[in-house]
Amino acid sequence: MTYDVLKALHIIFVVTWFAGLFYLFRLFIYHREAADKPAVERDVLMAQFRIMERRLWAAITLPSGILATAFGVALIVWNPVWLTMPFMWVKLAFVALLWAYMVVGAGILRQCRTGVPMASSIRLRFLNEVPTVILIAVVFLIVLKDAVGWIWGVVGILGLALLLTLAIKRYQQRRSSKGGGEA
Repeated sequence: MTYDVLKALHIIFVVTWFAGLFYLFRLFIYHREAADKPAVERDVLMAQFRIMERRLWAAITLPSGILATAFGVALIVWNPVWLTMPFMWVKLAFVALLWAYMVVGAGILRQCRTGVPMASSIRLRFLNEVPTVILIAVVFLIVLKDAVGWIWGVVGILGLALLLTLAIKRYQQRRSSKGGGEA
């Protein structure tokens, strides 16, 4: 297997890992909101969401995370000079954050299997944005490497997080004013 094939496989599984994370946490939001529906609708929806969450986790999200990480490690083993570059350590820190996020997701998945996620819909909406922030940060980090100053990078990520927070709060206000139940 060549270095370029390893890199291609790494990118493919990073994409599928993020796709799984984006959709899984969206399903958690729907699952949580289904708990507030009338009994007949709630029972059907929650049963369906349990199936979807379990399959997404077991067939896409977890395997993709493992394979993306494994191919990433293989790339570093193939070319250990990457570890002498500061941006790579920042990228690895983001990967560690993604795995911590996966642990949180596994906990929410366990809650969903036995009932309803304990977190509110709004908290799940905030959690749903975590991989977006990480993805944007990592893509810019990898593409620009050291071309962007550390301070501007941190300010940009925090600015994005603030914008996402404001957007979620605005959504919650709009939904509450329309009588849409829990936001």
